[in-house]
Amino acid sequence: MSAVAPRPKIVKRAVHGVLMLDKPLGLTSNDALQKVKRLLRAEKAGHTGTLDPLATGLLPLTFGAATKFSQVSLEADKGYRATLRLGITTTTGDGEGEVLEQRDEAARTLALDAIVSAAAAFKGAISQLPPMYSALKHQGRALYELAREGVTVERQPRNVTIHALDIVDWQPSDLLLTIDVRCSKGTYIRTLAEDIGARLGCGAHLAGLRRTASGPVSIDQAVTLEQIEALDDAGRLALLKAPDSLLGEWPEVELSNDEAGRFLSGMRRRVALADMPQVRVYGQMPHAFLGSAHVAGGELIADRLLSPSEIASMLVQAT
Repeated sequence: MSAVAPRPKIVKRAVHGVLMLDKPLGLTSNDALQKVKRLLRAEKAGHTGTLDPLATGLLPLTFGAATKFSQVSLEADKGYRATLRLGITTTTGDGEGEVLEQRDEAARTLALDAIVSAAAAFKGAISQLPPMYSALKHQGRALYELAREGVTVERQPRNVTIHALDIVDWQPSDLLLTIDVRCSKGTYIRTLAEDIGARLGCGAHLAGLRRTASGPVSIDQAVTLEQIEALDDAGRLALLKAPDSLLGEWPEVELSNDEAGRFLSGMRRRVALADMPQVRVYGQMPHAFLGSAHVAGGELIADRLLSPSEIASMLVQAT
């Protein structure tokens, strides 16, 4: 019997940038990240905001120097398209849980005006109780792990903001309500679904969820795993957006070469600018991204800096 040949070892490399992935159904965010990381042969990678296996849609993945700015995407507002199944509440708040109560007849009597009015009540600043089936930690363990063991722990309500909530579709025959939501970070859409159902008096659970936006980035800019796999190495690298793409429309500050060198060493630089909480900083020749900073009292103060080797590697990658 012949021996099985060992799989060739993947030679990793420095890769810098952001890839907008359209995460498929059934994969955890980390599973999706590891698949793309292997395809790019990247040394360092991270993702910016967990999507449940039952959710699909926009998942920005960061590589190399871009991982330093992941927090910007984590803090950004998010957009979702959610499908609610009215009339049924479940133990998990989604379709995977056991049915707690079924009130289909109450849901079928609902007029569209009543649904629109109930949804409108959740626009603006609201308080949510995080669900047990969430990734929040309690004494070092994720709440969903405790929930699967039948353990319920006390949670503190959190304040979030629903910037927009629009009815997209209502199918009375299937009792399926589709909504578009634009919300602040930390919003639990499954909790929002349950709360809307409770307000309607029939109950509801989350039947489907797709993230459509994160900050300034929309799902239209995302690619699927199948599309990535179909490309050669150069094509995959070409999908990467520059790390500063996560900083959106932050004001830009350009420094001379001498000033850029001092800035990269962590020194504060005098600038004739008004105070600004967030700016992107670039060198002059070449026009290279150096990092993020803020301006206070006429000084440019570094927040997150790229290393000279990262900047050099990014310039090579860009060419």
